[in-house]
Amino acid sequence: MRIASFNVHKLTLDSRDSSAWWDRVTAVREISPDILCLQEILVSETSTHKRDWESVAAQTIQAFAEDCGLSASVEVTAGHPHGTAMASNVHRPWYTAVLWNPDAAQAVDFRPYGAPDFWHGCTRVDFKIIGTALTIRVVSYHGHPINPDVRVSECLRLKSIFRGVGGPVPGFCLGDVNSISAATIDNGNGGRRYYDHEPYTKQRHDDLEYQVQADTIGGAQLARRDNTTLLLRNSYMADVAAYLGAKWEPTVGHWADGQGDPDPWGPRRIDLILATRPVAPLLTRYGVHRSPAGMRAADHLQPYADFDPVGTGS
Repeated sequence: MRIASFNVHKLTLDSRDSSAWWDRVTAVREISPDILCLQEILVSETSTHKRDWESVAAQTIQAFAEDCGLSASVEVTAGHPHGTAMASNVHRPWYTAVLWNPDAAQAVDFRPYGAPDFWHGCTRVDFKIIGTALTIRVVSYHGHPINPDVRVSECLRLKSIFRGVGGPVPGFCLGDVNSISAATIDNGNGGRRYYDHEPYTKQRHDDLEYQVQADTIGGAQLARRDNTTLLLRNSYMADVAAYLGAKWEPTVGHWADGQGDPDPWGPRRIDLILATRPVAPLLTRYGVHRSPAGMRAADHLQPYADFDPVGTGS
């Protein structure tokens, strides 16, 4: 099974059939995920009335799913009349979503989370993996871009979403967390070091407060990692890249300023795949997709992970 994450950079329905839309679709088809978590699907606040945001977002997600050969359809209910696995924070039409291959996974429960818990919407879908006894919970998350304290609160809420009897339920949290991971690896001398290096030590721009520990600005300029520290403590979750010892690869920084939003940060890995304790042993592979279409498609590259739903993992 393959699971992947993709911040699709302000994907809108109006962009369907554009080269940018098809670059995104091509990247997804190249990855060939069984489950795909999306972030940053947008609806225009200026041209779309608020009462129509959900409808237009659903149309956007369903169109993208169709073009990718995937599904985003869940049961239509009074509370969720659009039948699409998506979520926003109500106040702004920025959506996350979950897509899947219906031949590989069956959606058995869908829940959207919004404000006040999440700045962006957070989409949760529980899946029965077809042909196995495994049920997993999958969450598409998009962290607050400029408020590290809110990111900490969001991760506390994320942790609660995966709580089960006696520990976390089997599942994955994927998304643009908008921060550097707290995952550590062996430093080769009997100790531990961060998997992600400190990227901000020599930066002197105006936005450092969004990413750097406040009392280190102008000095060591250390990244704030306290949000993911909450999720990784006691191996509640594992950062898949670090857990498998994969080669470090950035997920952002490949677009020069002017292609997307201004980016003073340089190459970083802020798109993560986190696996809860019960499924971490099933992991077999991690990578970051870097095809020409994937590089053009968005200002975020696409991390993916493979796991064996009936095996013993790595």
